[in-house]
Amino acid sequence: MVSLHVVDVKTFMNQLLIQNVFDNFLLSEMEITTFNQFKINGNLNLGWFDEDEKEELQERRYSTWAQIKPIAFSLMKGKKVPSVFKIVLLLSPANTKKIIEKALPNFDVAQIGSLYLNIRYENGSLHMITGTSMKIFTMDKSVEQEWDSNMKRFLKHYEVVFEEE
Repeated sequence: MVSLHVVDVKTFMNQLLIQNVFDNFLLSEMEITTFNQFKINGNLNLGWFDEDEKEELQERRYSTWAQIKPIAFSLMKGKKVPSVFKIVLLLSPANTKKIIEKALPNFDVAQIGSLYLNIRYENGSLHMITGTSMKIFTMDKSVEQEWDSNMKRFLKHYEVVFEEE
């Protein structure tokens, strides 16, 4: 787990809500507080989809950030910024597999639950915290360390200015 403070909030918000920087992430949950509190659970309602649509989803169980981003943007745009928002993104299983196989080739990817990116804005300050859930108990922190390093490289690649806390 690594905690990062985003220095340039305006640029980051542009990348999050307008550009496609985070579009391949999946949404676990989102809460936005403006004049009301809005909550979105990113779990797909599989009963809503027909069989062809379910086939297209393959094994995906969460909405992509690209699908939810327009809703988030519509809730956040305007003259007043949200008082608080929290967005929990997940790395897709395919991207999780790519990261782990490249960095830790002998690690069983099936042992990983999810790799998370928690984004929280409050009082004009934006913070991100990485997280790792494992399906088994292990003292080995190599997956967590790889995810933390990979996320920092990802942010630097997209020129997100951050300070490690």
